[in-house]
Amino acid sequence: MLRRTLLAALMLLGGAGLTAPVPLAAAPRPPLVLAAASLQESMNAAADAWARRGHPRPQLSFAASSALARQAASGAPADLFVSADLDWMDDLERRKLVVPGTRTNLLGNRLVLIAPKASSVRVALRPGVDLRRALGSNGRLAMANTDAVPAGKYGKAALEKLGAWTAVAPLVVRGESVRAALALVERGAAPLGIVYATDARASAKVRIAGVFPAASYPPIVYPAARLANGTSPEAEPFRRFLNSREGKAIFARFGFSTR
Repeated sequence: MLRRTLLAALMLLGGAGLTAPVPLAAAPRPPLVLAAASLQESMNAAADAWARRGHPRPQLSFAASSALARQAASGAPADLFVSADLDWMDDLERRKLVVPGTRTNLLGNRLVLIAPKASSVRVALRPGVDLRRALGSNGRLAMANTDAVPAGKYGKAALEKLGAWTAVAPLVVRGESVRAALALVERGAAPLGIVYATDARASAKVRIAGVFPAASYPPIVYPAARLANGTSPEAEPFRRFLNSREGKAIFARFGFSTR
């Protein structure tokens, strides 16, 4: 009896204007960002800042720019690409995989020679430098892949400019990314390595043993753009945030130059 009374009361209340709960709108899908390996700390900080504004936190995928560009070219459903050089962005643009009008030169960097933290080696990087001597009898020079990865290409160009490439080329151990080269020096597997200044700053296990003259390698430029295969409505707002004063200030904190 009591149960029938309660059901009747609920029916009356429903007739008085109560409605069924309205489902909440689904949150927009976060953008997937393909970002150069050297951006790990800074891009994570930018994604965190964006999330604090009430947006879904972007999904970040880090690797060598060459590997990421190939993923995008193969149809990977990514929304943004931030490369560590112009060449790989140019390649995607030629394939019409970049949304027109969204490409910008976001950041800059510098090239340095690193050694393990405990090492006392210092090298004056000038024309005629004898890097082979600095490496020692069995030493290896850690670099990113010099044929495809931006940091490796910049590094090879610098060594060629200084007249040191021919002597050290047989001693180079190539990593799949600049962070792989950094890891070799961190572990003591190589006494010296060539990375970006921001990579050296990000690691407590290495120190800068020398700074390459800016004129010895092409300007290091990080272009950013939306990808044509992207579908996230958050991609364009996040791209604009990265290019904003607030966004660039985040990267500057990690040692990048901003444009």
